[in-house]
Amino acid sequence: MRQSHLFTKTRKENPSDEVSKNAELLIRAGYIHKEIAGAYSFLPLGLRVLENIKTIIREEMNREGGQEVFMTALQDKSIWEKTDRWDDAKVDNWFKTTIKGGGETGLAITHEEPLTNIMTGFISSYRDLPRYAYQFQNKFRNEARAKSGIMRGREFLMKDMYDFSKNEAEHNEFYNKMREAYIRTFDRLGIGEKTYVTFASGGIFSPFSEEFQTLSDAGEDMIYVDEKKKLAVNKEVYNDEALAKLNLKKEDLVEKKSIEVGNIFHLGTKFSVPLGLFYTDEKGEKQPVYMGSYGMGPSRIMGTIVEVLSDEKGIVWPTSIAPFSLHLIALYKNKDEESYKKAESLYNDLTAKGVEVLFDDREASPGNKFADSDLIGIPMRVVVSEKSLTAGGVEIKERTSDTSEIVTVEELFKTYQKNCE
Repeated sequence: MRQSHLFTKTRKENPSDEVSKNAELLIRAGYIHKEIAGAYSFLPLGLRVLENIKTIIREEMNREGGQEVFMTALQDKSIWEKTDRWDDAKVDNWFKTTIKGGGETGLAITHEEPLTNIMTGFISSYRDLPRYAYQFQNKFRNEARAKSGIMRGREFLMKDMYDFSKNEAEHNEFYNKMREAYIRTFDRLGIGEKTYVTFASGGIFSPFSEEFQTLSDAGEDMIYVDEKKKLAVNKEVYNDEALAKLNLKKEDLVEKKSIEVGNIFHLGTKFSVPLGLFYTDEKGEKQPVYMGSYGMGPSRIMGTIVEVLSDEKGIVWPTSIAPFSLHLIALYKNKDEESYKKAESLYNDLTAKGVEVLFDDREASPGNKFADSDLIGIPMRVVVSEKSLTAGGVEIKERTSDTSEIVTVEELFKTYQKNCE
């Protein structure tokens, strides 16, 4: 993409109505636009990052047998009444409205109920199990506060997956696979080293759950971390029983602030029984389907990555999710110069080879172009200038490096391929 065609512009100043680093940088760099508190639109650069995150998650869910669906945001009140989660006295963060034709509907806070209801039409025998379904869907939660940018919104993107199993043993087998899938996912997203499997409360669902917590001073949670075992305990369940369940020792734990980027729950038969999801087993007896829930927030992950990896110059994207692989910058005074012609030729060659390139072909000063490049945060910068051509090639610099080097175009391709491995 030519940067001159990009309708978004960078900003030098932080937005006055934001306090979180992720929102400040993403707005300044032109990735998102704030609609209202807790609700953000994703602009071209931001959508590319979000889709890259979704692709990694999708690949890992499919690898474990997940089947992708897409459910409605508008919800059937009667289904939620069956599980006692419609009443505001029980769940107080619904967005609800009246239908003109009569009745009420709500914007989904989660999707256990509707997917369980869907499965009643497809699961009736033990031969139909197990099944695993997931979706990427906007969730709506009427939060009292929304001040953490895209990490905590009133409207946000969620990947929610559910397993439908014959019994607890079959469910546990899949649950353990999903724990490993989540670990792989966060490794691929570039925050694996900072993300801990964390023992936590299961809330209304089960006695416990496991969260995936990424260490960050911007976090709202407090966890106790065993850095050697790569395990942690949420402060809300920090007690001798929890430590014993994991062998963790108090003297090995360090208190840290963190951001929850995913969670996995045992649901059991909490939703299958009230919604009538049963199957006939091998003996001909009727049994409730055993379930689990696996949540992960792509938009929250995007904000978390900005919080934990950015520096004083701007955003630093991992190669796996960056909006573009290379940021090609042409330094020139007019387009008749050799530096511009070489840059445009290189841009054409790179895109022909399938390399995703943001080409800064704008008429702007070198200082502005470099500052914008640092703010936008693409992993590798390639500069074509009179200076680089005189030295025999192009100047390359990794976003996290303080030094650059002049290489030939052939060497550029080799370096790019190496970084992608």
